[in-house]
Amino acid sequence: MQNHFRTLPTPHLFVQRRVQETNMSIQYRQDMPPPGGFDAIKYKRNLPFRGPSGLVILGAVTAVCAYGFYRVGKGNLERRELQREKVWSRIHLVPLLLAEGDRDAYRRQQAALQREREIMKDVKGWEAGKSVYNNTRYRSAESIVVL
Repeated sequence: MQNHFRTLPTPHLFVQRRVQETNMSIQYRQDMPPPGGFDAIKYKRNLPFRGPSGLVILGAVTAVCAYGFYRVGKGNLERRELQREKVWSRIHLVPLLLAEGDRDAYRRQQAALQREREIMKDVKGWEAGKSVYNNTRYRSAESIVVL
């Protein structure tokens, strides 16, 4: 069998070339495109729209966060104002509450004196409301807490 390829020297590389035998003729039919040509090759990606871009999402998140911080700031101002109002209302109520407590203490003291007079009416020399201690040191009225 003969070698159908032979190497031809060229200046920079060797190229192999097919040499046809002169006595043998090859019958072939070339494959041709259809009339009008082939359809275009679809090489582009056909991806549907999948939502907003990353930049749009980032902008939306930034806007929502900014609005949230704005509302938190306004809420803090409102809370601070309500706290200040509560403190001042308590400061202004202190004299009223003290006066009410004093009136209640006086009423209880008078009721206790009346009870003491009623209970000790048969004891000779008993003075209602007089201290049983023999000193002049001031003692506040004893209070009883009823639970």
